[in-house]
Amino acid sequence: MDIILKYFSDFTETQTKQFAALGELYSDWNSKINVISRKDIEGLYEKHVLHSLSIAAVIEFKPGTQIIDIGTGGGFPGIPLAIMFPEVQFHLVDSIAKKLKVVQGVADGVGLTNVTVQHTRAEEIKNRKFDFVVSRAVAPLKELWTWGKPLIKKGNTQELPNGLICLKGGDLAQEIFESGLRPRMVPIDQIFKEEYFKEKFLLHVTA
Repeated sequence: MDIILKYFSDFTETQTKQFAALGELYSDWNSKINVISRKDIEGLYEKHVLHSLSIAAVIEFKPGTQIIDIGTGGGFPGIPLAIMFPEVQFHLVDSIAKKLKVVQGVADGVGLTNVTVQHTRAEEIKNRKFDFVVSRAVAPLKELWTWGKPLIKKGNTQELPNGLICLKGGDLAQEIFESGLRPRMVPIDQIFKEEYFKEKFLLHVTA
């Protein structure tokens, strides 16, 4: 929890309690349904929560914004962002039902009212549009864009144009080339100084 407060300090009392509760909730759920590797659960706040919040360091979503988290897994980046932005609506989707049981359990456990979950593949969602698609280490950029683009409302509702925001690591040159896209890239180690964030990037593709 301290590592979160190192970079973000203007939380309400409710948000502070919600972030603090994540450690125990994830440990408890993870012992029943494994969604985070055993070694990573110890570094939950750095490797999962703070990593997710790199998006919040780049954009402050306005109240009423609609966001879909594709392939949310254990709820990242969706759950930390939902705590950070209580007036923003988050729709967390995954194709694996048991992961969503954990996500719903954690959301209920911290009292989030701005999170919905859906057991589906992103490409199967019809007749719904969002301001942003977010994703963390789910699929190559080309595939993410194929799934995400039809779900994004056209327009520019805030400081960043509507689009896809994804968190990725490693040498992305080939992946970006194959996607045919020209994303804005933000090195996360310019935001957070911990060694873990070296060679990790935030990519933003405009719709």
